[in-house]
Amino acid sequence: MSTHVLSLLVEDKPGLLTRVAGLFARRGFNIESLAVGHSEIPGLSRITVVVDVDELPLEQVTKQLNKLINVIKIVELDQSQSVQREHLLIKVRVDNTTRSQVLEAVNLFRARVVDVATDALVIEVTGDSGKTTAFLRVLEPYGIREIAQSGLLAIGRGGKSITERVFKN
Repeated sequence: MSTHVLSLLVEDKPGLLTRVAGLFARRGFNIESLAVGHSEIPGLSRITVVVDVDELPLEQVTKQLNKLINVIKIVELDQSQSVQREHLLIKVRVDNTTRSQVLEAVNLFRARVVDVATDALVIEVTGDSGKTTAFLRVLEPYGIREIAQSGLLAIGRGGKSITERVFKN
């Protein structure tokens, strides 16, 4: 099995996300990451799905997704041909002796502190999955109290757009 990142351009209609996720669930695939938001075209949304699956079953799901009337386009984004980022908010335990060490790690990873309390810091970090995983490992010894993580966001490199051939501007 290997990890695949799919970018779907879809009409912004109620229930579409449920139908998309249902196609993966019916095949027994676990969605590792899911991010949904507006696209550059009004009325259309972009869904980024990360799934760990073999090539052939993924092709079958892609064909079924293409049959959904509200799905406009599907593109698989290769890691070398796309920019992929995760966004995390991490609440980490601190005290007078550990605060400076945690702040040093924040600076090292180019993260930023977004909330300060006497016993905890909320830190925001954005980056590829390697960076976010490494940052979490560094913070673990201090005591991670809570994590909120977005789904992977991905977009193709270069001047081409997923909407380029779909709609002529």
